[in-house]
Amino acid sequence: MNVTRLCDQTWSALLDERDGKPSQWPAFADVAAGELYRPLARRTGRPMVIAQVGQSLDGRVATLDGDARDLSGRDGFNHLHRIRALVDAVVVGVGCVLADDPRLTVRNVSGPNPVRVAIDPNGRIPLGLKLLNDQSRTIIVQADDIAPRHDVETITLSRNAAGLLEPADILASLVARDLTSILIEGGATTIEHFLCHGLLDRLHVCISPIIVGSGLPGLSLPPIKALSQALRPRVTTYNLGSDILFDCDFRAGATPGLNAVAASGVAAE
Repeated sequence: MNVTRLCDQTWSALLDERDGKPSQWPAFADVAAGELYRPLARRTGRPMVIAQVGQSLDGRVATLDGDARDLSGRDGFNHLHRIRALVDAVVVGVGCVLADDPRLTVRNVSGPNPVRVAIDPNGRIPLGLKLLNDQSRTIIVQADDIAPRHDVETITLSRNAAGLLEPADILASLVARDLTSILIEGGATTIEHFLCHGLLDRLHVCISPIIVGSGLPGLSLPPIKALSQALRPRVTTYNLGSDILFDCDFRAGATPGLNAVAASGVAAE
């Protein structure tokens, strides 16, 4: 297991790399931190899509009543904020917005705020939520049969035959706006849709040493009949301190189960 101890000089070099500046990579830089974060900081000309799940030892992200406060440890939260600072945009579904009223800004570490993107096909997000403040640019993705909003930047997309928005269309619309490094932060349904369509390069599962017992699952994918259909990404583990991170790389090798779950035809909420 890799142990990450990210110093200020290494973090500054990562932020420089994100911004396309010459990075002064310190000679004593944490090798594990570089392996973990540099793929997110680099801009290669092709999209990089990562999802992040913070969960308990028993795979829960909240209680049945939706309480998720303090589920992740301090280092797990810091890790999430580092990802936000390194990507161009952070994407959440409307259910996450209505349940949690997130800010989606960078607060625990130094770095820029990402563009905040909310998938809201039916125009359910009301005025006054934190997502709509002026701390960072915000984009709402809606279906094109819904009246566009005039209080915030809006992307309109056509629905598929099931009346939903296709994750690939959402990704293409963001890339067309030069948002190529993208974090899918939640909720679980939104992450599922991007994963099942083969659009995730990486999935970070950050596990906190807490047992909830019962609650909302971190991931819920379409059922499979045999374990041979299970997703098997290349996984590297990192000891962040308070939490353990599983870095799942879906581009490094074959994931035979991906075709099986993609065939379910899910689309973004």
